[in-house]
Amino acid sequence: MMPIVRTLLLSVVVALAPLSLVAIAAAGEAAVLHGDLGPPMGEPIHAQLTSPPNVPPPVHRSYPAKVIVDLEVREVEKEISEGVRYTFWTFGGTVPGSFIRIRQGDTVEFHLKNHPDSKMPHNIDLHGVTGPGGGAASSFTAPGHESQFSFKALNQGVYVYHCATAPVGMHVANGMYGLILVEPPEGLPPVDHEYYVMQGDFYTVGKYREKGTQPFDMQRAIDERPTYVLFNGSEGSLIGDKALKAKVGETVRLYVGNGGPNLVSSFHVIGAIFDKVWFEGGTHFQENVQTTLIPAGGAAIMEFHSVVPGSYVLVDHALFRAFNKGALGILKVDGPENKAIYSGKEVDSVYLGDKAASNQRSVAAAASAAAKGQLTREEQQRAGETLFAGTCSVCHQPNGEGLEGVFPPLAKSDFLMADLKRAITIVLNGLTGPVTVNGKSFNSVMPPMSQLNDDEVANILTYVKNAWGNQDAQVSAAEVAEIRKTTKRPAGAAH
Repeated sequence: MMPIVRTLLLSVVVALAPLSLVAIAAAGEAAVLHGDLGPPMGEPIHAQLTSPPNVPPPVHRSYPAKVIVDLEVREVEKEISEGVRYTFWTFGGTVPGSFIRIRQGDTVEFHLKNHPDSKMPHNIDLHGVTGPGGGAASSFTAPGHESQFSFKALNQGVYVYHCATAPVGMHVANGMYGLILVEPPEGLPPVDHEYYVMQGDFYTVGKYREKGTQPFDMQRAIDERPTYVLFNGSEGSLIGDKALKAKVGETVRLYVGNGGPNLVSSFHVIGAIFDKVWFEGGTHFQENVQTTLIPAGGAAIMEFHSVVPGSYVLVDHALFRAFNKGALGILKVDGPENKAIYSGKEVDSVYLGDKAASNQRSVAAAASAAAKGQLTREEQQRAGETLFAGTCSVCHQPNGEGLEGVFPPLAKSDFLMADLKRAITIVLNGLTGPVTVNGKSFNSVMPPMSQLNDDEVANILTYVKNAWGNQDAQVSAAEVAEIRKTTKRPAGAAH
């Protein structure tokens, strides 16, 4: 009997096998189409796109729609830092590109235009697309042309988009990236403010803050040695009048992306703890987060509530990127103080360096005048005062009086005024050991400031040597350059 039973069972399994395969295939198809919430309903909708740091309003729609996105590539020359010009390749004329906001289940009809003045072909790869290349192969667009393709947004989350035209790294390094938010069908919880911040690393032939128009440096990019690491495409993009704003008691949601092309971001807001972080832009969140990693080509959503007023500093916590390459911004919170929570506001200059100054125009004006050969001592002094505030004032104090027994005074300093060459050399190479200033002994360490450009050193010294009762002629960038070239610097001090 047993062989007969086995034979009958085997026959049943074989007979049922095709049905099982069909069922498995159907289940697989259902899994693949998770997020397909049906065909588009209603009239087509034109997506409202916004420039950083602004975010389009929530979708507030209970059905999938056909959403038309019109995005234009433009190659534009803009400031990357004060007095430094760079040719960015952009989606929508900004770095990062325009923020796109849709709903899970929407069908997106994407129109990519490449401005006739562009020098290069471009395309777009959206990480929110399910399909080979993320739309790149369907959107290759020559200057003066337009491409169109469609996709269904199956997965909720916040996703990076970027150009994927060869050489891909170069296109991304020139600023071709942005974010697309795919809201869940029920939408996101309401908050008081939403902001769009995106980090990127940039590679120029000239060193950090070297004035003039700077071309892209391919070898630096390949070696992963960025000149700048920036939020929203320029140093100071989120400082002063451009700072993000909120009030005490309000909730802030940040959509933070990392365009790369090379570096991982350690995103942190000094003085704030994130209530929630949707890490890697997905559907799960972590709570009470201090710093969150955002990979190149990745994004995150973070929320926190403001309790006390002050300036909250956004940084990449790889700190030399923040303070020496530009990855720094501000969220300015206004409102009543709460001494039970925090005794007082922090001093902006401690964190912001020369960006703590509310007006950087003096630096740009001095750079422009120097380029024309028309730089005056007064222009140098104004620029030098701004630079001194961030570079030197913490130790030597804003009034130049230094700290008794620790940091020597610059005001009416016989040591400073006696020898210009020595003063330049100390700024470039630092100074360790005892010095006598105005009859008093000081024994401390001044680190080398060779990261400063020649014009920055000249402007700072011109300001110092004409402030607080000091009187002297202006210092030229050429004098600084000569000493930089001929003076042996300590190992590691060269920039």
